[in-house]
Amino acid sequence: MTTLSPPRSRADNGLRVAVRAPARLHLGFLDPAATLGRRFGSLGVVIDGFETDLEIAAAPGAEDRYESDEPAGAAEFDRLAGWLQQLRLRSGRPQALTLRLRRTLPAHAGLGSGTQLALALASAFVRWHGIEADTPTLAGWLGRGLRSGIGIAGFDAGGLLVDGGPGGTGASAPVLARVEPPAAWRVVVALDARHRGLSGAEERAAIATLPPLPRTAAADLCHQVLMRVLPGVAGGDFTDFAAGVNAIQSLLGEHFAPAQGGSPWTSPAVGRLMRWLRDAAGDGVGVGQSSWGPTGFAFVPSAAVGRHLLDAAAHAGAVDPALEVRIVTLRNRGATIGAAA
Repeated sequence: MTTLSPPRSRADNGLRVAVRAPARLHLGFLDPAATLGRRFGSLGVVIDGFETDLEIAAAPGAEDRYESDEPAGAAEFDRLAGWLQQLRLRSGRPQALTLRLRRTLPAHAGLGSGTQLALALASAFVRWHGIEADTPTLAGWLGRGLRSGIGIAGFDAGGLLVDGGPGGTGASAPVLARVEPPAAWRVVVALDARHRGLSGAEERAAIATLPPLPRTAAADLCHQVLMRVLPGVAGGDFTDFAAGVNAIQSLLGEHFAPAQGGSPWTSPAVGRLMRWLRDAAGDGVGVGQSSWGPTGFAFVPSAAVGRHLLDAAAHAGAVDPALEVRIVTLRNRGATIGAAA
């Protein structure tokens, strides 16, 4: 839904709009080949600890201006320029803007960086211009959410989410369930900057090379989500939740391994750590790889358990020094949007 107000200049009032968008972990597709009748469907969760922080304001001249507070942000300028052009074509708002990236999510790491950056820009753009447009509409304008709706729904509300796949209408995948994980639960997140996951055309090509996921496997995935993951979160039963996550990741890891050099893990170092954690704790942790990686995750019932397991893993030599490992909270709210200070 979109409402366009009459065009008006905001160059004189000094308005700046800032958006802070959190990362998400994509825990898996439910039926990537539509063997049950509807393609994709996704399970995912929003986390704290990683975010995109973007700000827009009027440009001092007649051309757009791009700024970044960190070196990695400069690599996103071309994408931002392309999305900005699309927003102008949709809205008829041509005024030059200053775009400042204070912080960005690691690109091609499995944290949803592209969708969060696009939605942060689009949300700031419409807020700055006084346009009313919901997040699914903005995602459609910029071509996001073609396979998964987790990043779009997570931008709005956070939490653990299940979507039903985009269907054939071109609309964003509908959210089928949203539950809030218990406050004590944490996630051990392991990043490996030496590797990058697939995206865009590479991702489409990789999916096309894989055989269809069997109908029985897709049915098992749906059962794990409906009867273990969701009840586990809703009822605060961590072991049931972790068992469901482990079953899903084991099945999908095997299915997608041929597109990842024969391994369920894009990063061997991340895979080694996650296997060690699973061997040490069984269903006391829920481990896997987010999307195409290389980021790995291990859900734990508390920060203390996470620290204990990481200390033990380090002592056993299972933590590669090149990995960035953090213990973060699960986030039950979406992006923040408002006037910048």
